[in-house]
Amino acid sequence: MLLTCGALLTLVVEVTDTFTAPGRAPWALALGTVFSLFATVGFGWAQKRGRPFAVGYLAVQLPLGMALFATSHMTVGAALLMVVLVMQTVLLLGLPVAAVVIAIVPLGHLGMAPAEGVRAGLGTIFATVFGAVLTELLVREQRARDQLAEAHAQLRGYAAQAEQLATTQERNRLARDIHDGLGHHLTVVQMQLQAARAVLRSDTARTDALLAKAQRQAEEALVEVRRSVAALREPRSTRPLPEGLEGLAAESCAAGVPTALEVVGAARTLPAEAAEALYRTAQEGLTNVRKHAEATCAWLVLDYRDAVTVALEVRDDGGGGEPDAGAALGFGLLGLQERAARLGGRLTVDTAPGHGLTLRVEVPG
Repeated sequence: MLLTCGALLTLVVEVTDTFTAPGRAPWALALGTVFSLFATVGFGWAQKRGRPFAVGYLAVQLPLGMALFATSHMTVGAALLMVVLVMQTVLLLGLPVAAVVIAIVPLGHLGMAPAEGVRAGLGTIFATVFGAVLTELLVREQRARDQLAEAHAQLRGYAAQAEQLATTQERNRLARDIHDGLGHHLTVVQMQLQAARAVLRSDTARTDALLAKAQRQAEEALVEVRRSVAALREPRSTRPLPEGLEGLAAESCAAGVPTALEVVGAARTLPAEAAEALYRTAQEGLTNVRKHAEATCAWLVLDYRDAVTVALEVRDDGGGGEPDAGAALGFGLLGLQERAARLGGRLTVDTAPGHGLTLRVEVPG
């Protein structure tokens, strides 16, 4: 708009100073005013309505500009208005169409003497080419800025998604830890208290022993809570896996389900997460045996024979059940499955009526 107003002002000054032929100056001023009005109002209107309106705008302005060029005797103001038209053409229709306009504009110098026409035509071409190139560079810069802003917005979105995913994963890990740790111990406490109530009046000594075990389980539950809280602050350190499994087998025996531990192959040190997944599998499996299986005994089998993976099985001689591949896993087993999958392992459940249940997890280690 500023360039258009400056070009029109230049045209007014030139026409007023140079025209002597009566009637020529008003026509030049009128054409220049109409052209400038279209250049300021019509350009914005065409730009908002798409390519067909842009073509119509050019179809009106180009003849108008050529007529102004001829009427004003190719003044500098008229040349500047044509530069404005070329720049607007780049914005509306692109550089190729602007090149066509640049080729047409010098035709307005055909009525001049050959030497003067060539000199003026080259000047007009240089001016319009400069305007077109400058406009194209500005358009590309703006396009690059828009793309950069869009990329920044996408990166912010990805960062927010990554943060949300990390938060969800941490919440799921805490849920698994609470369920597998604290939930296990509280389940044992509940069963010990139920047993104590059952023999409260008939066997005082056994009642006292059951209550003592329940107290120990409550203390271990408190330890689990403190361990989960500490895990939020620093990496966990776990005792050797066979030792931990021996403790779980002993707890299960004390709760009334004789449980044996068998270690197959040469024991080796495992990554902390792999050992944790196997320990939690044994813990959850034995808890389910005591709660649901109605088993008389259970077995833990820790298998180191594979050089790449380590497997743990929790077996019982309970009633078992019909296998259902489509059945949804309980929260405890779902947590175990998530642990195994996160490590690149797998969890399977094998059961049949009258043949107990076998819970097996394999993890790299």
